[in-house]
Amino acid sequence: MHAVITAGGTVDGELAAAMRTRVKALASLRERTLIDVALAACDGAGIDDVLVVGGAEVRAHLSGRSNVRIVEADADGRVNVLRALDGWPGDRFVYLSSDLPFVSADGLRTFVTRSAEFAVTMALADVTAYVRRFPGAPAHAVSLRGERFVNGSAFVIGPEAVAPARELATKLFAARKNLARLALLLGPALCVRFAARRLGLSDLERYGTRRLGVRVAAIRGCDPGLCYDVDTLDDYAYARAHAGGA
Repeated sequence: MHAVITAGGTVDGELAAAMRTRVKALASLRERTLIDVALAACDGAGIDDVLVVGGAEVRAHLSGRSNVRIVEADADGRVNVLRALDGWPGDRFVYLSSDLPFVSADGLRTFVTRSAEFAVTMALADVTAYVRRFPGAPAHAVSLRGERFVNGSAFVIGPEAVAPARELATKLFAARKNLARLALLLGPALCVRFAARRLGLSDLERYGTRRLGVRVAAIRGCDPGLCYDVDTLDDYAYARAHAGGA
């Protein structure tokens, strides 16, 4: 099994000041950076080789790691998604973002194992487990047809899924933080179901399977550490306060 970690994201303003860097992946977390946490999880999960999509600062930080290959990041996040998808031609791989301060080897290994029968999977955490793991954390929960969950920033992608996923992936990247925009990508029927609050995860799984022509699944009940990502100053402050204890 291989992995891809996207580490090209930059921040500004108060968040950059708090992180002391504009490169989110290089934000400090106790004695490590966010990208170090992701790489440690991969190592512990038995993932042999890792491709990192990152810029010059990330390349310098990771120099000397023999099992890490760097691909230059672009300013456009959609381009970086495509570079990540093309990183391991013909092989199955895990796709991680670099802003997961609580990702663990056990959580990642279990997610990979549970994904084995599918071509594309996405990690989801139950809200109850997420709140228990991260009490007082900024809210990240999503609700679809009465089912509440937290989206993960971890995916498993099989080689048969890469070609059909390329066009859809860039659109999903642009809309990833907005449920309404995501619904618009799904076509009139599912958009109507979303507006009527009748859209469920099973509808999205069927859509993905039909659209890509491969088996797509949301893996429920994953480790919450796969689902806590750092997008805001509050996210980062919580992660710094709780790193090592969550």
